[in-house]
Amino acid sequence: QVQLVESGGGLVQAGGSLRLSCAASGSIFSINAMGWYRQAPGKQRDLVAGITSGGSSNYADSVKGRFTISRDNAKNTVYLQMNSLKPEDTAVYYCAAKNKARLGPGMDYWGKGTLVTVSS
Repeated sequence: QVQLVESGGGLVQAGGSLRLSCAASGSIFSINAMGWYRQAPGKQRDLVAGITSGGSSNYADSVKGRFTISRDNAKNTVYLQMNSLKPEDTAVYYCAAKNKARLGPGMDYWGKGTLVTVSS
């Protein structure tokens, strides 16, 4: 089993920056891809950014050029650097990871989420 713990959320002014961290523990060698999702009130949970074990990344169009996902495999940690934050970025951000033994499209492990609030 894998446990994911997010940190770094909080309140930030529009135009500011925030860095989220996600620490993985447990059966960490079972992880390949990791990602960040977010869910705003009344909306579905959507992918923000994903990263493979090799470092290839992809982003939602709404965050391209502003957010950067990275991972430190030695520390079993994935990060989301969020710059030029906008009020519409306000959401609960969830860390997720995929088990390398499963080939389906969905993520297998989820953190509890961390709230990011961007004020105008």
